[in-house]
Amino acid sequence: MKIHLLPLLLLTSMTLNAQQKKGLQTIIQLDLNATPFSTFRQAIEQQAHITCYYIPEHFDTLKITLKGTMKIKEALDTIYAGFKFYYACDDKDHLYLTRDQELSMQLGYPTLTHNRFTTHPVALPRPANAKKAQHPAVKAQVAPTHSAILDFDENKVFTIGSNQSTQGYATVTGYVRHRNTGEGIGHASIAISDMQTKTMTDAYGYYTITLPKGRHTLMITCIGLADARRQIDIRGAGQLNIQLHDYVTSLKGVTIASSKSHNILDPEMGVAKIDIRALKQVPALMGEADILRVLQTLPGVTSAGEGSTGLNVRGGNVDQNLVLLDGATIYNPSHFFGFFSGFNADLVKDAELYKSSIPVKYGSRLSSVLEVLTREGNRNKFSGSGGIGPLSGHLSLEGPMGSKTSFLVGARSTYSDWTLQLLPDQYKNSRAGFYDANLKITSDLNDHNSLFVAGYISGDRFRLDGDTLYRYGNLNGIVKWKHIFNPHLYGSMDVGIDHYNFDMSSRDNKINAYTFKFDVSQYHFNTNLIYTPNNAHKIEAGISMVYYKLHPGSKQPLDSGITTPITLSPEQALESALYISDQYTVSPKLTVEVGLRYSLFNYLGPRDVYGYAPNLEREVTTITDTTHYAAGKLIKTYHGPEPRISARYSLSENSSLKAAYNRTRQYIHMLSNTTVVTPTDIWKLSDPYIKPTVADQVSLGIYHNFKDNVIETSIEVYYKWIQHALSYKNDATLLLNPHIETDVANADSKAYGVEFLVKKTAGKLNGWLSYTYSRVFLRMNDPLVSEPVNGGAYYPAEYDKPHVVNLIANYRVSHRFSLSLTSIYTTGRPITLPVARYYMSGSYRVYYEDRNQYRIPDYFRTDFSINIEGNHKIRKLAHSSWTLGVYNMFARKNAYSVYFTSEEGKVNGYKLSIFGTAIPFVTYNFKF
Repeated sequence: MKIHLLPLLLLTSMTLNAQQKKGLQTIIQLDLNATPFSTFRQAIEQQAHITCYYIPEHFDTLKITLKGTMKIKEALDTIYAGFKFYYACDDKDHLYLTRDQELSMQLGYPTLTHNRFTTHPVALPRPANAKKAQHPAVKAQVAPTHSAILDFDENKVFTIGSNQSTQGYATVTGYVRHRNTGEGIGHASIAISDMQTKTMTDAYGYYTITLPKGRHTLMITCIGLADARRQIDIRGAGQLNIQLHDYVTSLKGVTIASSKSHNILDPEMGVAKIDIRALKQVPALMGEADILRVLQTLPGVTSAGEGSTGLNVRGGNVDQNLVLLDGATIYNPSHFFGFFSGFNADLVKDAELYKSSIPVKYGSRLSSVLEVLTREGNRNKFSGSGGIGPLSGHLSLEGPMGSKTSFLVGARSTYSDWTLQLLPDQYKNSRAGFYDANLKITSDLNDHNSLFVAGYISGDRFRLDGDTLYRYGNLNGIVKWKHIFNPHLYGSMDVGIDHYNFDMSSRDNKINAYTFKFDVSQYHFNTNLIYTPNNAHKIEAGISMVYYKLHPGSKQPLDSGITTPITLSPEQALESALYISDQYTVSPKLTVEVGLRYSLFNYLGPRDVYGYAPNLEREVTTITDTTHYAAGKLIKTYHGPEPRISARYSLSENSSLKAAYNRTRQYIHMLSNTTVVTPTDIWKLSDPYIKPTVADQVSLGIYHNFKDNVIETSIEVYYKWIQHALSYKNDATLLLNPHIETDVANADSKAYGVEFLVKKTAGKLNGWLSYTYSRVFLRMNDPLVSEPVNGGAYYPAEYDKPHVVNLIANYRVSHRFSLSLTSIYTTGRPITLPVARYYMSGSYRVYYEDRNQYRIPDYFRTDFSINIEGNHKIRKLAHSSWTLGVYNMFARKNAYSVYFTSEEGKVNGYKLSIFGTAIPFVTYNFKF
């Protein structure tokens, strides 16, 4: 059993007088003038022979002016007047002083009251009718202090329910929250010490567990937080809220322990959870903590090129990832040409990537789901944090709004273009800037209802050594209501809007001056129910609906320009889905999760649909007619099941075997002629000619932990095949193409690989090493295409990288100093090379080899940083830290791409390196 009392309490042992003790009724003489609380404590102990227990941080800013002869109780009531301080004294004259929570006495020691389940007498705080007029010379001055709470909860027995019967089962529900901030803690494990029973909290810290009536001990664990124990006596259904606090790391040994590791017990596989604290240690470009960059160091996740935040997950294209921020879809989660992610790491609470075992509540994308949740805001006090780096600055504020509501607001913005001077000469005259802002309000309306309101806005503006101006941004808003129906059933409902827009304009040539615009909006509604009839079943069901509205593009003249105006017709569609799943614990060794999602897609008017000659390739010359569909008219319907199943079998306490199968469907596609995410990418809905993409994936993994779960290892293999993947014909036109179906074609895709991961979660040295071998191939098999790419044979996709190695290492030298190293190696991505020149129709032309048969040079980069934290004194206005580092410390000129130019009758190739030198950075962060 862990003992929290010793490191927290200031204990002064006194020899008690043999005379009868009077406790709080003892009369003492005081003559204090703006003196520290410690002086008042000494007076009590010396005159009344009472031993005081308290946390110094509670009272370090409390100055006391107190004169006269009075009882200890009168003195405390006067000092505490108007403040949430509490006290209690036992029969041995031990005086306990706390802040924010009341005290009660049981079996000779104090415990904190816990909602309505405290059944023993409560030591009352200052009487409501106490008046300062009783002591006109008395006054107390209090300044804000750091919040800390005496934790006697491990020794107390919590009585749940009022029924006296000890037969049968009862359900216990509640929230697990952070003791300092009051925020819900997601993914905390609650296990029963004498039973093989376990549950997990949801993203907001809510849990439910059904147990036999009687005495039990709950073991609560969560990575990065101190383990906790609660003793409960269940008489009937009831609520138990639990508070956890940060774990103070020790440099002399392992500091994190739990009964069993989540990666062994959880039935899901291919799920990666990002530790936000570890995220901030990983060296990143310009010192900006980047979620997407850290995800790229995990097995099975790659990016197409240097600095790109686009993710290729297990052979999937970048548009096959569903990126959610508090439930809102982010179409472009990047800034600064894709070099930085759009997520402010200071605001992020949890980030999870699903590569396999994708929950049935998620749809609309094929390869993965990235779910990012922002924090709820500090419920106990006003606080903030910020940072200043070479490229941008960020600031966040949070705090309570009344007793049941909290807020969180944060923003980032650039303030310098000097970074562009590090790029090649052709970019030195460029300008760029970005910003993003988040807002979240959380309110507990009552014990059964909670309301969440979140908003996000971002914007980028840049000009690349020329006159063309590019702008793009996201705008998202969502309202979520969570309701607890009963101990076995709770659910949520949310509505929101997601918007992404892009435009570019050029005035370089006044005659041809133009502006191009594109935007996509979606309005979504979701309802999700979770039913836990007992510990063996967890049933989840719901409905989701998304209404899409796209403006595929318009080009208009600017100023006096004579550019021909072009505006493509808007597109709209409705995607709906029903889903249900059951996580069934068959036995302590075997857990199975089976789910089914059925999706329906309706492509709607108004729209003009071209007709083509049957059995002929779709080309402009084969258009035979045009059919007009009125607004709201159904044009095309697609639908189908999406079964999902996963299973976990425990081989031993530290090993497990997992398997999974997923089918996913995607009805919206990104049109891009690049391998990385760019602002000029546009989105296209499935229509009568462009079919929805369907993917099937099977995966198998084995997991084993060493050294009391400190070292985690895993091996996963997968195979994925995709139907109706979107491919482009040679020389395809993607922008402002009113008949895009003439330049795209259906294709098949297959991907397979094996992923290795070794991760050390605790100790002075921690981090992970991952290796992935994977392949992804495409084949254009459209029967209507007369000249398929590479003759219809399989060819490597643009993001095919067979070998990827990532090393992330963090070494904590002391409590204030730590070192971090990142090293990355990947196989170069495929390219298509020109192999000959020939003369035809009066000019020389270039003949290209088959698509993607060659590769750019392999990629290797190492980053290093030093993290320096300020001193850990509690009485400080703000706590600060510095991060100093070097990006690409070996100054390797990695090829971002290869381009070719015709020079003196020859075609010469050149490597383009974005960051061909070492880039030092310094970042300052603060928190108050």
